[in-house]
Amino acid sequence: MLAALRRGAALPRRALSTTTEMHGTTILCVRRKGRVCLIGDGQVSMGSIVVKGNAKKVRRVGDDVLVGFAGSTADAFSLLDRLEKKLEEHPGQLARSCVELAKAWRTDKYLRRLEAVLLVTDRTQTFELTGTGDVLEPSDGIMGVGSGGHYALAAARALATVEDLEARDIATRAMAVAADMCVYTNTNFIVEELDEVAPEGDDKGKGEEGV
Repeated sequence: MLAALRRGAALPRRALSTTTEMHGTTILCVRRKGRVCLIGDGQVSMGSIVVKGNAKKVRRVGDDVLVGFAGSTADAFSLLDRLEKKLEEHPGQLARSCVELAKAWRTDKYLRRLEAVLLVTDRTQTFELTGTGDVLEPSDGIMGVGSGGHYALAAARALATVEDLEARDIATRAMAVAADMCVYTNTNFIVEELDEVAPEGDDKGKGEEGV
């Protein structure tokens, strides 16, 4: 490389890291004691500037699918639209819908440009979807993504050892830890919940917003 510099030769261009695109949120999913809790913060950042503090990055798709996203908001909404279409094509088959979306995300020329990570869950399964074609499922029912995802995940796993805590308690406490440590995460939380077993005569989970 030094020889090339001395000759004035152009150096090969390196692909830009996409890690900076993932700043601006933390999403956490906790499955425990018959409940599924998906929680996300509301901060949207542009570099070192907080653009918005109350964005809703956790949403309900249909009656029993919850989705949280990290990364570019516009890109995430494009992916959410496609996920909804996959769920319509394969009703009740979350795993297949996620796999089909991940395949398209990796191979489609337009979708490959999208910078986001999705965390998708229903009453029985949780998946992380990335632009590299990954469809990852946690072994312990706990998964975190985004800039503070590792902090939230570590805190949630530690709190899960406390027997009396419910899924929502673990999720909100773990997110508070992440918000204290990650400058791209605030405490304006949005929470959605599902029962792992739909109540008789009512297959809709209950969603709540928290601050």
